Amino acid sequence: MAGPTAPHINADILIAGGGLVGGTLAVALGQAGFQVAVVDAQAPAEGLLADFDGRASAIALSSQRVLDGLGLWALMQPHTAPIKDIRVSDGDSLMFLHYDHNDIGHDAFGHMVENRSIRMALDKKLSGAANITRLAPARIADLERHPGYVSAILEDGRTVTAGLVVGAEGRTSPTRDHAGIPVTRWPYEQTGIVCTVEHELPHDNIAHEHFLPAGPFAILPLPGNRSSIVWTERGDLAPAILALDDDQFLAELKSRFGDFLGEIKVLGPRWGYPLSLQYAARTVDHRLVLAGDASHGMHPIAGQGLNMGLRDVAALAEVLADAHRLGLDPGDALVLEKYERWRRFDNTMMLAMTDALNRLFSNDIAPIRLARDVGLAAVNRIPPLKKIFMGHAMGLVGELPRLMRGETL
Repeated sequence: MAGPTAPHINADILIAGGGLVGGTLAVALGQAGFQVAVVDAQAPAEGLLADFDGRASAIALSSQRVLDGLGLWALMQPHTAPIKDIRVSDGDSLMFLHYDHNDIGHDAFGHMVENRSIRMALDKKLSGAANITRLAPARIADLERHPGYVSAILEDGRTVTAGLVVGAEGRTSPTRDHAGIPVTRWPYEQTGIVCTVEHELPHDNIAHEHFLPAGPFAILPLPGNRSSIVWTERGDLAPAILALDDDQFLAELKSRFGDFLGEIKVLGPRWGYPLSLQYAARTVDHRLVLAGDASHGMHPIAGQGLNMGLRDVAALAEVLADAHRLGLDPGDALVLEKYERWRRFDNTMMLAMTDALNRLFSNDIAPIRLARDVGLAAVNRIPPLKKIFMGHAMGLVGELPRLMRGETL
C-alpha cells in the first residue's frame, strides 16, 4: 500500500504501456485536452539503444497521416525511407505481383522506419508535454475499477486515479489479464529472424516479399544502401540458424536474399521472435479499453501489426475526444462501445487475412503453389482489382478516423 508521503497523480486517462501504441495514444489524448498518465515498465533510455530490438516498421500512408497530425512525423522523417514500389514473388516462379507508386497518385505506399527512431520521436514529444505524466520505469501492483473511476497503486507506492484505463502493454498485457478478458492464441511454429543488411547496390525504394516454403522473406528499404530483413523460418530450425557464426549466417541469408543488390553484409546483431496469432474476446470492459497488440497480435506477413495499432489509436482518440467535447465521461460504457464496434470488424478481418496468407504461401504443395502463382499473375494484370489491393497496402480502405484522413482530431 502507498505510504502517507507517496505522491498521488490525478488524471483523466491512465495508459498502461508507453510503447509505440501507448505512447502515440498518450500524445493524441494530450493534444485533445486530456490529463494523461502513462505507466511503462521500460526505462525510456533503454528503448533508445541501437541494439534494443532491431525491428523496423512499415508505416502505411494512413498511419503516416496520424503521426503527422500529432507532430511526430517531422521528428522521425529524416530517418525514414519511402516505399515507392512493392514486389511480391513466390519462390523461383516467374510470376509476380508488382505495385507501382505511379499508379496510386501518391509519392509512396508508405515508409520504412526503425522502431528506435519512432521511440526517439515519442520520447521527445512525451517529455515536452505539459499534460502528460510519464511514470517509467514503473509497474502497476494493484488496479481497481470502481463505479466512477479507476485507481492504480504502483510498485514504488505512487498512486494514480483516472476515469479510464487503457491496456497497451502488448501481447502479454497484465491489464487485460487482470480484467479476466479471455484470449485466443495459436502458434505458427515459425520464428521471425530480424536483422539489418548493407548492400552494394541501391534498393531504389522497392520492398520485396519472397514467399518461401518456410514462410515469407521480406527485404524492406531503409535510408541509404540498407534494408531491414524479416525472415520467417521454421520454429525448429530458427535457433540453429541464429546460433551460426557470422560467416555461416551470412551464407544462409545470401541463399535466400540473392545477388540482385550486389554484395551484402549484416549490420549489428540478429534477433528471433516466435510468431503467433492472438486476439482478445473483447476490447472493452468496465472503465477499461485495449489497444494494439493487447487486443490483437498478427503475423508480420503484410507488415500491418503497427498500422492496425495506430488505427486503434486514431479511432480511440477520436471517440474519447468527441465524448470530451460533449462533456461525457470518457469511461462511460456507451462511449467505449462505439470504439469496440468500430475496431472489432476491421481487426478481425486483418487477423483472418494475414493468417490465410501465411497458410496459403508457407508450403510447397504443387497444386497450391500453381494456384497462388496464377493468382498473383492475375491480380497483376487486372488494374481495378490491383487498385483495391494497393489501397489496402496504403491503409486507405474502410471507415477511417479523422487523423487517418489527414484531418485534425
